[in-house]
Amino acid sequence: MREILHVQGGQCGNQIGSKFWEVVCDEHGIDPTGKYIGSSDLQLERVNVYYNKASSCCAHGLGSGAGNNWAKGHYTEGTELIDSVLDVVRNEAENCDCLQGKEILWMGTLLISKIREEYPDRMMLTFSVFPSQKVSDTVVEPYNATLSVHQLVENVDECMVLDNEALYDICFRTLKLTTPSCTVATASAMFRGKMSTKEVDEQMINVQNKNSSYFVEWIPNNVKSSVCDIPPRGLSMASTFVGNSTSIQEMFRRVSEQFTAMFRRKAFLHWYTGEGMDEMEFTEAESNMNDLVSEYQQYKDATTDEEEEEEDAEHV
Repeated sequence: MREILHVQGGQCGNQIGSKFWEVVCDEHGIDPTGKYIGSSDLQLERVNVYYNKASSCCAHGLGSGAGNNWAKGHYTEGTELIDSVLDVVRNEAENCDCLQGKEILWMGTLLISKIREEYPDRMMLTFSVFPSQKVSDTVVEPYNATLSVHQLVENVDECMVLDNEALYDICFRTLKLTTPSCTVATASAMFRGKMSTKEVDEQMINVQNKNSSYFVEWIPNNVKSSVCDIPPRGLSMASTFVGNSTSIQEMFRRVSEQFTAMFRRKAFLHWYTGEGMDEMEFTEAESNMNDLVSEYQQYKDATTDEEEEEEDAEHV
């Protein structure tokens, strides 16, 4: 059995994590006390991926939080707690028969870097929420997000980006985009319910062929699909599509512009330098964020150039 170690922390991470466990427990037929109340043997077939048997469960509150200050979590208050947190992670990892990887819900970048040091050969996946001024009134969020990206790029294998601004727009004015303005590098599609895998494969190929200009050519077989026979509760079938596209650069660019506007005036910088940070770290983080935007733009431009060359060849 291959296990996944799930770690969540902070207000945002725990809110998302609580909903995640609520859904997972419901699908596996497990009630809030940990008892199985399901009706199908299939619910227990892969239950050990996320669950293990325990005679007791304890929760510990560690510290008062970083107070929306990345430097506190990474340098001062975080360093006082990191050993206690790592002990819990080590204990869980040692109890795994075959640890496949770690799934982290917006946890401190200090913990991420420490886990990477101890388990360099394990996959690490984060679900990271990026800020929006439409949703939050915390003025230093562009600082925190940019400093976090600086660490995520170095230590994480895969980062699922949740853009609060996009989520806000979806909730209040459903986006109606007629044509995509991005290039898809890789994507994953998951289908749940009773359906033909052959039909799924055929439909995915049709989608790629119909929209071939939006998929990069230098990554073969860049769309993976999977089928699970069990649908979500209350539905007969469902699908989820996750894509790594160049459109993410817009979110990075938005945060970067907000960061630069504040950093140029050195606004609130004393909150961070007072915790032991060096101003040069801000400069490096800003540079890394700009490099990330440029890299995605480079992929988008490369695809655009290929399309123009193909059109010129057709005219000739």
